Amino acid sequence: MTSDFSDLNDFLNNKPKALTKGPLAIILVEDDIAVAATLKHHLKAGFRHILALSPEPLILSEEDKARVTNLRCQTRRPAAHVDAINAVIRAVPEGTWLYYCFNGEFLYFPFSESRSVGEMLTFHVEERRSAMLSYVIDLYAPDLNRCPNAVDFEHTMFDRTGYYALARIGRDNHPVERQLDFFGGLRWRFEEHLSADKRRIDRISLFRATKGLEILPDHRFNIQEYNTYSCPWHHNLTAAIASFRVAKALTTNPGSRDAIGSFVWRNSVPFEWRAQQLMDFGLMEPGQWF
Repeated sequence: MTSDFSDLNDFLNNKPKALTKGPLAIILVEDDIAVAATLKHHLKAGFRHILALSPEPLILSEEDKARVTNLRCQTRRPAAHVDAINAVIRAVPEGTWLYYCFNGEFLYFPFSESRSVGEMLTFHVEERRSAMLSYVIDLYAPDLNRCPNAVDFEHTMFDRTGYYALARIGRDNHPVERQLDFFGGLRWRFEEHLSADKRRIDRISLFRATKGLEILPDHRFNIQEYNTYSCPWHHNLTAAIASFRVAKALTTNPGSRDAIGSFVWRNSVPFEWRAQQLMDFGLMEPGQWF
């Protein structure tokens, strides 16, 4: 173990300078697949610093170490994101923008090829928003014989249709205002292999830290306004997370790997690794930002 591979909580208790200003990204590393690509993508997106959480040390270049801190965290536990993200929320200054994802996931937002995540969040604040809805769009390899872990960066595929939303029902058995449950992708097509609590594709991946805020196991927050898709008066920005995570799980879990011969179907299309394609398919909303 390297001497600079600190425990997450020890690191946060020391109030490091890296946490003083956002936007900050938290990347939970569950395995060794596409870790470098994930870090590179989010550095390029413009995050000031990345906390890369992993059970074992990562190999980072000297260049990456300036903006990436690798911290020890048991990310393979069920709902590991809860304790980790809530600890960071408590440690950073109030109002800090945070983002989280897992390795093999890649954030896209409107015009992300030419604008930084900081620019986008500055506009979002001007619209009096403290959180941003993102849709997790499943990526997968077209040939599982050639790529048995379903990860293929050269011939990546995703579903162009099959996404839908249902009213989110509150404790009073009435629809919750400006909240919906979103479904689609591999979680929808292979739902028999996923428990009901893992089938949604909506995630509040970008949010501002505030006193008392906590993330829940289902990727929602305890403050209900954070779970809304827009403000009451007009549409707001949304983002997308292009993710190999579900494809990886379906091809490695004993209960599903032998039942799936291919992820390709009539609505599979090549993923072009650009935000405009996701906007063209209606998988991101630019809102009032142009």
